[in-house]
Amino acid sequence: MSQESELSSAKAQLLEDFGKVVADTEALLRSLANVSGDKAEAMREAVEANLDSAKARLRELQGTVADKASGAAREADAYVHENPWTAIGIAAAVGVILGMVIGSRR
Repeated sequence: MSQESELSSAKAQLLEDFGKVVADTEALLRSLANVSGDKAEAMREAVEANLDSAKARLRELQGTVADKASGAAREADAYVHENPWTAIGIAAAVGVILGMVIGSRR
């Protein structure tokens, strides 16, 4: 599995987990809204801590993805500058293949 697909998969899983945490947090906070006492306060604090942790993981993943994307863009830019005719040939070949695939579906 390539790094890009691993990152994409990790990002999708993290976003799914984050959505579950947010939904659980909202449900728990709604159910605890009218409850008072030490236990309820402890539960609220635990939920808030989990939510903060999920947000931190999401920020970390976003930073990693941004770093990888900018690195890939720099590498692609350098390759194109070093090999312009090869890049043009690859782009043309991809265009022809896509044209044939799209044309065959009609």
